[in-house]
Amino acid sequence: MFEDLTAKLETTLKRLRGQGKLSQNNIAESLKEIRRSLLEADVNYKVVKEFVKRIEQKAVGEEVVRSVTPGQQIVKIVHDELVSLMGNTQTELKTAGIPPTVIMLCGLQGSGKTTFAAKLANYLRKKGRHPLLVAADIYRPAAIQQLQVLGRNLNFPVYSENTGDAVKISRNSIKYARENGRDVVILDTAGRMHIDQNMMQELENIKNDLKPQEILFVADGMTGQDAVNAAKEFLERLDFDGVVLTKMDGDARGGAALSIREVTQRPIKFVGIGEKPDAIEPFHPERMASRILGMGDVVSLVEKAQEAVGIQEAQKLEQKLRKEQFNLEDFYSQIQQIKKMGPLDQLLGMIPGIGKQLKNISIDDDAFVRVEAIINSMTPRERQKPRIINGSRRRRIAMGSGTRVQDVNQLLNQYEEMRKMFKKLKSGKMKGGFRPGAFPF
Repeated sequence: MFEDLTAKLETTLKRLRGQGKLSQNNIAESLKEIRRSLLEADVNYKVVKEFVKRIEQKAVGEEVVRSVTPGQQIVKIVHDELVSLMGNTQTELKTAGIPPTVIMLCGLQGSGKTTFAAKLANYLRKKGRHPLLVAADIYRPAAIQQLQVLGRNLNFPVYSENTGDAVKISRNSIKYARENGRDVVILDTAGRMHIDQNMMQELENIKNDLKPQEILFVADGMTGQDAVNAAKEFLERLDFDGVVLTKMDGDARGGAALSIREVTQRPIKFVGIGEKPDAIEPFHPERMASRILGMGDVVSLVEKAQEAVGIQEAQKLEQKLRKEQFNLEDFYSQIQQIKKMGPLDQLLGMIPGIGKQLKNISIDDDAFVRVEAIINSMTPRERQKPRIINGSRRRRIAMGSGTRVQDVNQLLNQYEEMRKMFKKLKSGKMKGGFRPGAFPF
C-alpha cells in the first residue's frame, strides 16, 4: 500500500536536504509537490489544504529544531502531521462488562464486510476470545452460505435463521451466544447504499435493539473519496465507533486512510492487507506514517515474527546455530515460519530503507514452493547432511521435485552461504551487508 505516494514524497523531501535552512521560498515548491502527491492519492482536497498549511506553519515557524538538517526537519514535521492526521494513537475495540461483546459491521455493498467478519473472529480468537459469527444479511444471494463456508473453514460457529427479519436474527444470536459460551458476537449486516432509507432504518433498528459496544464502518480502501463520502452518510445515521479499511494490499492509493479519520473524527481500527484469514492488522497511525515516508515498520515486523515463531523454537534454532548444526530441515522450518508472516514484499517493505529499493524488483513468493519441493525430495539423511549430496543425488532430487539440477545446485549454494554467514556472525567477523541473491527470493 501507498507505494506511489511513498515514492513521490521521498523524491519531494529529498530536494530539501541540500538547503542550508528552511524558508518560505525553498519549501514553497516542495509543498506544492506534497499537495499534488496527496491529491493524486485521492486524499480529500480540504484535508490536503489543512495538512499542507500546518506543515508550512511549522516548517517556517519557531517549532523547527535547529540542531538538525533542513531535510531531517521537514521529514519530522511531515511525519508528525501524518500521525496526527490518522489519529495519533491506536484505538482498541471496546468490550462489554457482561459478555457477550457485540460488534456490528456496516458499509456499502462489496466493501468486504463478510470476509472481514471472519478475519476479525480469527484475530479475536488469537486474543483468547470465543467469537460467534451472525449472518444478518438477508438480502444478498448466498450471503449466509458465504459466511457459513468461512466459519466452517476457520472452525467458527455461525448463527443464522430462515427468516426475513434481520433485527430478530441479531437479537436471537445474543441468546445463542450466552447459551453456548461465546463472548463476542460479530454481526455481518447487509451491504446497502446510504440513499436506501428503508435499509438504513434497519441498521438503526438493530443498533437501538442490541446497543452494540462497537459499530464498525467497513470501507473499501480502493474506492478512495467514495469511501469517505459514504462514511459521512453512515456516520449521520449510526454514529459508528470506528472504521475498517479493506483491500489495502491492492492498488489502493491511500486516500481513504489519510482522509477518513479527519473527515469523520472516528478512528481507523483495522486494515485488511490480503485474502488470508490472518490478513488484517490493528491500525497504528505512527507506524503507518513511517511506512508512507519509507521509514519502514520494524515494530510490526517484530510482532509478526513473534506470532509466527514460538519462543521454544527460537531458542532451539539459536542453540543449533551456536553449535553450527543448522541443516536443511531447519532451513525448511524457517521457510514455513516466514510464510506465516505474510507476502515477502510486505515483510521486506517494513525494513527501513528497503521499501524504495524494491520498487522495480519482483519478489517471487513461488520460489518458496520450489525450495520446499526440492527439500521434500531429499532423504532425511540428505537434509541433515547436505554435503553428501553428489551429482547423482542431485539429478534424482531434481527429477523427484520437478525442477532442474541447476535449481538444486542453487539451493545448496544458498544454504552453504547462509551456513558461512551464521558462522561469521558467531565469530563476530561479519562485515558489510547481505549479498544479493543469498536467499531464494
